[in-house]
Amino acid sequence: MDKRISTPADAVAGIQNGATVMIGGFGGSGAPIELMHALIDRYLATGSPARLTIINNNAGNGHVGIAAMIEQGMVAKMICSFPRSADPRVFTERYLSGQIALDLVPQGTLAERIRAGGAGIPAFYTPTGFGTDLAQGKPVAEFDGQSYIQERWLKADVALIKAETGDPLGNLTYRMAARNFAPLMAMAATRTIAQVSHLIEPGGIEPETVVTPGIFVDAVVHVPNPAQEEDLNRLKAHYPEVTA
Repeated sequence: MDKRISTPADAVAGIQNGATVMIGGFGGSGAPIELMHALIDRYLATGSPARLTIINNNAGNGHVGIAAMIEQGMVAKMICSFPRSADPRVFTERYLSGQIALDLVPQGTLAERIRAGGAGIPAFYTPTGFGTDLAQGKPVAEFDGQSYIQERWLKADVALIKAETGDPLGNLTYRMAARNFAPLMAMAATRTIAQVSHLIEPGGIEPETVVTPGIFVDAVVHVPNPAQEEDLNRLKAHYPEVTA
């Protein structure tokens, strides 16, 4: 099955109001900037999708990517580990004014909750967070004399991820640290959309090097020379561009 989609705009066209969206990236590394900005363009043109729940390891930086989505008012809730970044002003302002909710999750727990969602494991126990505010309202159990709190899986309607190489069947490889959460998110989402820097013909990826098999990917869009979040923030970019 050919999973190629012509443009980022076409790829994100089916995301609905109120959707839960996992977005790959560790800080700026591996962030699918073009997919996020295409989603912003659609929101500005149609008012949809709104009231999104975003799952990522941070709440955005500067005025691009996730921060730009929050700034436009598209996001109702963030589930993340690091709500404060080098320049977290967009999220901070909206959180303090009650315009966005936050579910703070320790990073190891976040990764495991996403993995559990993809593996079909509804819940698991971890000692991380026991005895802190993060444990409030969660079931507690004792194993071998140590206390653990129960954490629930995380699943999403859509995952937006970035890969280095992909083929029309959806098989993906990643570049170094840009891999981060993407393989787990691809498994935990009902629909996975991948932007790839290099799109090659079927059979062009050695089977042993495939990280995300195509069975977990629903759409592939070719984005050569993708924007890097760090570069955009270094240039003090603002999406969409602010004009006088």
